Amino acid sequence: MSEQLAELNMLFDTIRDFVRAEVMPLERYFLARDFKTLWPLVAEKRAKAKSLGLWLPQIPEEFGGMGLSLVTHGRVSELLGFTPLGHYVLNCQAPDAGNMEILIEHGAPEQQERFLRPLLDGKIRSCFSMTEPEHPGSNPTWMSTTAVREGDSYIIDGHKWFTSSADGAAFAIVMAVTNPDAPKHQRASQIIVPADTPGFEIVQNISVMGERGQGWASHAEVRYSECRVPLTNRLGAEGAGFVIAQNRLGPGRIHHCMRWIGICERAFDLMCSYANLREVAPGRPLADQQTIQNWVSESRAEINAARLMTLDAAAKIDREGAYAARDEISLIKFYVAGVLQRVLDRAIQTHGAMGMTDETPLAYWYSHERAARIYDGPDEVHKRSVARRILRRYA
Repeated sequence: MSEQLAELNMLFDTIRDFVRAEVMPLERYFLARDFKTLWPLVAEKRAKAKSLGLWLPQIPEEFGGMGLSLVTHGRVSELLGFTPLGHYVLNCQAPDAGNMEILIEHGAPEQQERFLRPLLDGKIRSCFSMTEPEHPGSNPTWMSTTAVREGDSYIIDGHKWFTSSADGAAFAIVMAVTNPDAPKHQRASQIIVPADTPGFEIVQNISVMGERGQGWASHAEVRYSECRVPLTNRLGAEGAGFVIAQNRLGPGRIHHCMRWIGICERAFDLMCSYANLREVAPGRPLADQQTIQNWVSESRAEINAARLMTLDAAAKIDREGAYAARDEISLIKFYVAGVLQRVLDRAIQTHGAMGMTDETPLAYWYSHERAARIYDGPDEVHKRSVARRILRRYA
């Protein structure tokens, strides 16, 4: 047991050092939106990560990954969350990570060979197309995108947005209604649509808090206009799209929450360092102010609690599966998202005007991670769902 622990600690130290030495220096290009310079440098770091064996930490060994448990990968995800590019460099970034898991669990051999293998190798990227501007994301069973059978093909028509990373993706996994008369959780299917399919159109990269992004770091509006793909592009059984999506969400929320905790730790480091350096008067650092001291202690307690809650949920998923851990998954989703918002806000306030600039990643995270309380189910839905399940046990 002690030998295994020593190996894990060595892995964590290796990843921590790699992130600080190799990835964090690229932030200046990322925050300056200098994507032309950034992407070739990121490609170099990805190749180095692969050569060091730090590739695909979330993927089973038989598919070329590191085969880490959900708990261990959670710890790794926190370390990678220290920088906006950490997950991408190790090829465990959303939405590709979730699409890899779907293709491993539900992809036919031909689908795995054509789409999964190059995705695992880092040769291509993908996107997941579910949210629609015409319908609330809080009700994923209600959508207008359809996939109608015609011979041995599906004809897909619909309008999606916040299809993250569609810019430059080789294919999309789209949720579309194939069985409109079935019960609501059995109406949609997941279908692979190559990006070069006629009728697949990226309308625009959506401007998020004033920034459209580029490549992997973007969210797109997509239209499907009579997109014809073979029936063999469907993942799993017809009408199983919602079930497949739910299977992906449990582990995905662990990844998100641990990434958010990594962001919190970076923000905490920046806040404490700046509070000691910045003087409000000669010889009087910000760190002497009681308000700052309160923020430091509150942040430390909240981050520690968030980490323990998330790792506990991950351990339960490892032991019993995501369905058994659905209370824990809902709890961490809204709790950790709230901690993230509070810690970032305190760090920015501590930095004053500098906190609003791109001299640090704080402003980027504050604008882009506000969505943490919305995507993968808004906080309010998770609170209601977990409360109903708890109250039913008392009834």
